[in-house]
Amino acid sequence: MVDYEVTVYTGDRLNSTTWNPVHIKLVGTDGESKRTWLRSLVIFSGSVSTYFVSCPNSLGQLVLIELDKRQFFLLPDDAWFPDKVEIKSPERDIYTFPIYCWINNSETHRFREGKALRIFDESNFLGQHARKQELIHRSVDYGWNLFYSGIPYTIKADGPTSLPNELQFSFTKTTEFAFTAVTGLAELQLKGLDDNRENWESLDNINDIFRFKGTLISDYVQEHWKEDGLFAYQFLNGVHPTLIQRCKTLPKNFPVTDDMVFIPDGSNLSQELKEGNIYLCDYKNLDGMPANTIQGIQQYLMAPLVLLHKRPDDKLMPIAIQLKQTPAEDNPIFLPTDSTYDWLTAKIFVRSADFAEHQINAHLLRTHLLAEVFVVSLLRNVPMVHPLYKLLIPHTRYTLHINELSRTQLVGPNGVFTKAAASGGEALMKIMARSMSSITYRSLCLPDNIADRDMQDLPNFHYRDDGLQLWNIIFKYVQGVIQYYYKSDDEVQQDSELQTWIWDIFNYGFLSEPQTGIPQVFATVPELIKFVTMLLFNSSGQHAAVNNGQYDYGRWMPNTPPTLQRPPPTAKGTTSEATMLQTLPPINVTVRGMVAVRVLSTQSSDFVTLGHYPEEHFTEEFPRQLQKEFKVELDRLSITINNRNKGLEIPYTYLNPKMIENSVAI
Repeated sequence: MVDYEVTVYTGDRLNSTTWNPVHIKLVGTDGESKRTWLRSLVIFSGSVSTYFVSCPNSLGQLVLIELDKRQFFLLPDDAWFPDKVEIKSPERDIYTFPIYCWINNSETHRFREGKALRIFDESNFLGQHARKQELIHRSVDYGWNLFYSGIPYTIKADGPTSLPNELQFSFTKTTEFAFTAVTGLAELQLKGLDDNRENWESLDNINDIFRFKGTLISDYVQEHWKEDGLFAYQFLNGVHPTLIQRCKTLPKNFPVTDDMVFIPDGSNLSQELKEGNIYLCDYKNLDGMPANTIQGIQQYLMAPLVLLHKRPDDKLMPIAIQLKQTPAEDNPIFLPTDSTYDWLTAKIFVRSADFAEHQINAHLLRTHLLAEVFVVSLLRNVPMVHPLYKLLIPHTRYTLHINELSRTQLVGPNGVFTKAAASGGEALMKIMARSMSSITYRSLCLPDNIADRDMQDLPNFHYRDDGLQLWNIIFKYVQGVIQYYYKSDDEVQQDSELQTWIWDIFNYGFLSEPQTGIPQVFATVPELIKFVTMLLFNSSGQHAAVNNGQYDYGRWMPNTPPTLQRPPPTAKGTTSEATMLQTLPPINVTVRGMVAVRVLSTQSSDFVTLGHYPEEHFTEEFPRQLQKEFKVELDRLSITINNRNKGLEIPYTYLNPKMIENSVAI
């Protein structure tokens, strides 16, 4: 007889304990053990327990283990969350079996030994069969659903609680998320205002109510929101830094002339265009969209064009705003030299349009929904033993759960967007479907995106500077892992699971549109490295950039109104403080929006920072070393950003790795 020493590591998350009998079977190249009871009355959360499995002869090289948990007599049928199982063979070899999932039924669950294997590495029938069976089960558990025509497919599910347990929020995350949402009004000292449909009487009235629970940046925004400098700054370093682009030739539908605008130091618009000092924000994506009706009142959503100038002191300033796409007498071009409220009202309409474009395109579509596509395709097509699964699974945490929640609590019939945003209701899905036409592979790859917008050298563009450094760090990490497992282009081409994964993404995420430039197959190692870098960056850093500052810039509603309830002025000289207040959303809509951005900007206590890997999916030393080096590089970037921020009036923190979560989790 020979003995195998079996050490079981149970997760320390809440309710990981099981009172049910657990059995194990060891399967190797030369045979298998009997199904053996792990003789414990109870397996506790966080416990490390050692057992022995006896066999008549050596099992050869261990390939997989089978675990099952059966209800016993009157004991409750509970769930168990094992982290991993380590086995020491009679030959003194150590085998590690990563698990990291809930076992909550009486079925037999198979787990592979931890060494990463591509499909063509499988040298025996046992591994080949286990791999095939795993993907058959996964294709059933993770189906595609067409949520709305013209946008990426979603997971087929009946709400977040129908997802497999390991994909759902932890108890901690669920409790904190619900608490923040439910207590938001009280926490922000806004209780009693959520039913008040009256308009704001004055800016002082808004100020009196919004003086609570501010941040350093939200307080700054509240004080400076009227200023042109802050208005322009937000296109670079606010929550929507992806729209602005250099303008060398004015759009034909934006007839700004040299005589209209003032350029300091004796220059003019034509000269500044030639010198590359003019920038454009064009909200054409919103043109013609049907604005929502809120509380029986028609709302208004414009599609502005904004012209900005980089002055000799390197400050970016707005110089012209047109609120509709088609030039006309009733669509004046507003200028900083206009009356105070003409210019301020024009900027308010731009900020409201920016809210819509940011939330629907930059945030919801390009991070949340595309991340969901990446996750579902991974789970459907790539087994746990595959190196790509081990590389990417930490960056999928909570994504499916938060997206399922958003489909009810955010964009559903009773969602916040429907109840409080001009771009909610009928407009939302139409805007998103139109936004799909602007998605290209290059636009998702930050270095290409910056180049295509010609934004390489504009000063004070912290999103670009931090983002490119972060992209390079992620690229180096991904390159190291991929090149360790794929030594040649031929190996990439041979990997049928890899090819099925990217085809699923192209088909269900990008709707089989070749003009997007999204790969349909992987032909080379560099192609694979770039795509995985893009995926990881957008599921972590890019999401942080467009999400984490929502409360900073949205808490003071006049800076980012989710809706406007009067049409824009059709002539100059017709605005006043009274018309501006009548245009802004009423009290209760303001409050709902404020609570929403508070919830979406609040980290949970089980936040997992980018580069931290509490679950050990890789067992080989080399990729584990790469993970350590990845974290060191991220820590260095964090120090660099902190030092830079000490000299800034408004610190830019959203791409500080310490503030970035591993996945789209909120």
